[in-house]
Amino acid sequence: MATESTPAVTDTILNFIAGAYRRGSTGKTFDNFAPATGLRIGTVHEASEADVADAVAAAKAALNGPWGKMTTAERVKLISAVATEIERRADDFLAAEVADTGKPRHVASHIDIPRGAANFRMFADVISTTPTESFATATPDGGKALNYVVRKPKGVIAVICPWNFPLLLMTWKVGPALACGNTVVVKPSEETPRTAALLGEVMNAVGMPEGVYNVVHGFGAGSAGEFLTSNPDIDAITFTGETGTGQAIMQKAAVGVRDISFELGGKNPAVVFADADLDKVVEGLSRSVFLNTGQVCLGTERVYVERPVFDEFVKRMTVAAKAFKPGATGDPAYLGPLISAEHQEKVLGYYARAVAEGATVVTGGGVPAISGDEAGGFYVEPTLWTGLAHESSVMREEIFGPCCGVIPFDSEDEVIGLANDTDYGLCATIWTENLSRAHRVAASMQVGVCWVNCWFLRDLRTAFGGSGHSGIGREGGAHSLEFYTETENICVKL
Repeated sequence: MATESTPAVTDTILNFIAGAYRRGSTGKTFDNFAPATGLRIGTVHEASEADVADAVAAAKAALNGPWGKMTTAERVKLISAVATEIERRADDFLAAEVADTGKPRHVASHIDIPRGAANFRMFADVISTTPTESFATATPDGGKALNYVVRKPKGVIAVICPWNFPLLLMTWKVGPALACGNTVVVKPSEETPRTAALLGEVMNAVGMPEGVYNVVHGFGAGSAGEFLTSNPDIDAITFTGETGTGQAIMQKAAVGVRDISFELGGKNPAVVFADADLDKVVEGLSRSVFLNTGQVCLGTERVYVERPVFDEFVKRMTVAAKAFKPGATGDPAYLGPLISAEHQEKVLGYYARAVAEGATVVTGGGVPAISGDEAGGFYVEPTLWTGLAHESSVMREEIFGPCCGVIPFDSEDEVIGLANDTDYGLCATIWTENLSRAHRVAASMQVGVCWVNCWFLRDLRTAFGGSGHSGIGREGGAHSLEFYTETENICVKL
């Protein structure tokens, strides 16, 4: 089996197994493309079924090695060092993330990389400060007993990551998994393999025992994803991505009965009441619709506006949409490319379908004119529609692009029904200056997260996840401990 000592984050991107960078055992590779230019920028070594088995075996062995014998304090020290090393090498992670995703540097430097470090640091704190339960109990013979709970690592965790925020969402899972004493095998998206591979170098630099963190590259069905989720030595699976992929993983997880935690798709609504501050609304919704070129699971694709302010909202939102400059390199650039040519084709397909379903294209609806090196990038225009029926496919299916449909409403009860009429239930935003209404409507939303007069404000200690087709389980803060540990009750008769 070939091994490499060089980091797997340049032109050749390797698997990371048991503390070493490795080529795939079959020699099979696939291309890595830059979304900003459409050009090939690297070769990724695909993990075979044997390679994935090696990674899982290394992770299982680490549970019985030095890692499994460490105290919580010793693990926390290592995990905190990982956070510090990510910060020290922020420029390297930034370069890798921008190359893979095409997002503007100032977006990745303010969101992706800082959160990558923060996730490790926060979960190191959570595992150190979250108490377990204990109860004194009377016994039938008049004596006493003490019941107390201990948390134990769940085992080997399969971590399957998306391409929209590769480092951020990967560390959101790896951080708590390691804090709880588990080991991981990470399968990053085939579109964005670089930061997961680079993190292996960080693990080695801080002295993480080999096998604790492993990375295998490849695709889903018939490749690394399927090999990983069907491996019998995987104890739990955590996944962020499309709902259809989540359903396929559930079928694999059912063999052997493994725990799962899924954060899946969404078709998130915004509800704008007539009393809302439209300046704040447009500022917030222009971010929730267009940030990361709409490739955000928490983004907004359905906007319901109370009729008296509908026209004014559309007017202001159109101005905001036109202000976004497609591109990935210059400082003014904000709207980067979509992740791939295939995803660009999908989004443009919805742009065409919207027109076929009766939409008025208020702005956008096509491909922007971009010259120079980025002319071959996977860009689309920021797009707003009116005139779509609530029942149209464009208003019901997740697009994952920089677009939204705007629909008027006349009453609170009506808009609650419209917002909740979906298979998804990830998040919603409510915009109103009426405090009672804000609480009332927010409580009526069938979602995992509801923001009032804001968007994407996150306290990482709170529960995060979706309902319906948007996910299974909750992660964040102490809630993550419920998934990444097994609890044992110990009863001692005194």
